[in-house]
Amino acid sequence: MTAYLSRRQEQLLAAVAAVVVANAYYIHPIIGEVADHFGVSHARIGLVPALNQLALALGIFLLLPLGDRFSNRRLAILFVSGQTLAMLLMTLAGSFLPFVAGSTLLGFFTITPYLLPAYASKRVAPERLGQVTALIAAGAILGILVARVGAGVVAEHFGWRTVYWIATSLMLLVTLFLPRMMEPGERDAAAHHSYPALLLSVFPMVREHREILLAGVIQALNFGQFIALWLALSLYLTSPSMGYGTDTVGYLAGIAAVSIISTPRLGIWADRIGPRKARAIFALIQLLGISLFWPLGGSLATLLVPLFIANLVGPGIDVTSRMTFLTLRPELRTRLTTIYVVLMFVGGGIGSFAGTAAFDAFGWGGTCIVLAGMSLTLSLLATFGRKFGE
Repeated sequence: MTAYLSRRQEQLLAAVAAVVVANAYYIHPIIGEVADHFGVSHARIGLVPALNQLALALGIFLLLPLGDRFSNRRLAILFVSGQTLAMLLMTLAGSFLPFVAGSTLLGFFTITPYLLPAYASKRVAPERLGQVTALIAAGAILGILVARVGAGVVAEHFGWRTVYWIATSLMLLVTLFLPRMMEPGERDAAAHHSYPALLLSVFPMVREHREILLAGVIQALNFGQFIALWLALSLYLTSPSMGYGTDTVGYLAGIAAVSIISTPRLGIWADRIGPRKARAIFALIQLLGISLFWPLGGSLATLLVPLFIANLVGPGIDVTSRMTFLTLRPELRTRLTTIYVVLMFVGGGIGSFAGTAAFDAFGWGGTCIVLAGMSLTLSLLATFGRKFGE
């Protein structure tokens, strides 16, 4: 029997999630500066995060099921190495197309953060599943926070390319130390299946466990609106009408720190009242926050109110959605996670393009309409999801 993780090991997994997840988010506060450097429009620069997210969805589908056949540790080391090479390509890119190619390749290999919850779920006591899942999620949130705040400040003073040199160095450190962080383990029960059989086995799971489709669509909307918001907000704040620098965008992103404090507590609360009920409550609170972006979007100070509300509960929707299927049989969890995360990043890809395109065509008001529609749909689905019971 696999031994339970120590608290230190749980914290190290959260730290790995922080560094690896951060890579996709450095672009958020500096997207306008990168567009200007390469001489492309706001709509076209949206291809960078959009293709990153869609490539991640493809990578999740093709690569994550291997977690039910091979050691999570071996796969994590391989995928982190691929990310490091992709980051180096972005850092050295002399024109727009290589930069897009590096970002797309980065997305394809960003698998490790989504192996970690399944890896941890097999090595923690059932009554601590929500807490540990939330801890890893909080690590990812910390990585996103540091990436966005740090990228804005560093780019303002040292240029956007310095951001990627720092990111590449951090990835190299993770690649070197990850083998010591994750303990070797036995192959899962599905190891006797061939790779094509593992891929094909994902589709019957959608029919057998219908709630995974609902959870994935809810998180697709949740993540898509998060990406759309921050990309459009960066373009909005650095536009002539607002006139702020990338450092201000980075500082504003620091409001996500509330999630680091709230998410573990929301996970513990969801353990008590049930994930479906908690998710519906979080969705309604988030809808309130999203609906305030248009009336309060005229100044930086008033924007803090809806940003605080959205960041308070947004990650809780992800945690509670994961909890609905991570209690199922261990040999299914990686492939169920595959379905969930593929849908999530398809939503992220659509949100990346929708956020920048809506802003390019209709300004901040157009972005607010897109966000409100996504949040309303999410709330309706989360309310409907309570019928599955606890």
